[in-house]
Amino acid sequence: MLLLAIDTSTSAITVALRDDDGTRSAATVLDARGHTEHVSPLVERCLAEAGCTPADVTDVVVGTGPGPFTGLRVGIVTGVVFGHARGIPVHGVCSLDVLAAQASALVEGDELLVATDARRKEVYTARYAVEPAGVRRLTEPHVDRPADLPEDLRALPTAGRGPVLYPDLFPRAVDVLDVDAAVLAEVAAARIAAGEPMPVEPLYLRRPDALTTAERARR
Repeated sequence: MLLLAIDTSTSAITVALRDDDGTRSAATVLDARGHTEHVSPLVERCLAEAGCTPADVTDVVVGTGPGPFTGLRVGIVTGVVFGHARGIPVHGVCSLDVLAAQASALVEGDELLVATDARRKEVYTARYAVEPAGVRRLTEPHVDRPADLPEDLRALPTAGRGPVLYPDLFPRAVDVLDVDAAVLAEVAAARIAAGEPMPVEPLYLRRPDALTTAERARR
């Protein structure tokens, strides 16, 4: 298997290639507004660094968010178009699950919180159990104002940019800010091997900022 992983749900546009032996190549650019400009060149860069062509890729995985509408859509559409063009499977993984996996080795205790920037003074969150076999999501992703979250939840070790943006509300920051596509690929490979369903369903959680005239009229 040669797995192409793409995530654009956070401030990082991140791409990786993974085969059965591990990560072949990975590249990330930090640009909260430049997903469209960076994602395709990063795919080309990873393929070149791994000495591969698109024809070598057997599977694609995309981070399904939650994330801001435009940025998240760029990564998902890129992955889906690549998969359809090649006639290969496209899988989806919740991006918060990947951040939790990245953070799990850095926390003490049996639970952690992931809180990412949802803009509009809100955060996307999910709570996780940290277990010997990895992380397990305890709550579905939500979008909330940080101050509206229960105090006991905000007191958990917290990965993502939530603690950077709201340090007084998330006092136990974990040094994991954005999704790493190499970890996305690792998580996806384990789920594919286990036969888990991995639908490509974007987690927007709220309406996009940009609406058509007809959509605005219906509000």
